[in-house]
Amino acid sequence: MSQETYELKAEARERVGKGSARELRRNGLIPAVIYGDKQAPIAIALNTNEVTKRIHAGGFMTTVATIEVDGKKYKVLPKDYQLDPVRDFTLHVDFLRVSGNTQVTVEIPVHFINEAKSQGLKVGGVLNIVRHSVEVHCPADAIPEFFNVDLSGKKIGDSIHISEVTLPKGVTTVIDRDFTIATIVAPAAGVDESVAEGEAEA
Repeated sequence: MSQETYELKAEARERVGKGSARELRRNGLIPAVIYGDKQAPIAIALNTNEVTKRIHAGGFMTTVATIEVDGKKYKVLPKDYQLDPVRDFTLHVDFLRVSGNTQVTVEIPVHFINEAKSQGLKVGGVLNIVRHSVEVHCPADAIPEFFNVDLSGKKIGDSIHISEVTLPKGVTTVIDRDFTIATIVAPAAGVDESVAEGEAEA
């Protein structure tokens, strides 16, 4: 599962548009919208510092949150956000309402483990990462935090495919084929023969 859920307090917005959005930002708030689940969208305002802190903490787009608006609580998943390209603070966030049976599409980061146990990397090979994340369909209340890709025993010329990753129950990839996540390639300078021979003898 992704990181633990968190709660944000928001206030309903009666006015929408660029003028009201600018006014909110001057007051330390950002405009946001809660939509989905066959209900009318709700325009809200959130504390800018609180949301920006959550974004920079990591896992923002894969963690279900609770937003309290005027005493009513909504379970949501962030679907999109905009950052100011110059000052790096949050301009706007879209949240999707979720429930226990809501299916969502999210990008899950890939972590590579056991690099020291890869023969190819030991002799100077290079890990060529094709996908740093994998897009999946999964239940909103069971979003994986990351996928581990085991490099044990991988040699130069080997490819690691999605079929080698154990997906949790209910999680399926958006791409319906056995795609490549990474390859181990020879370095531009070539392999150190003495190291390679030693590895072969070992």
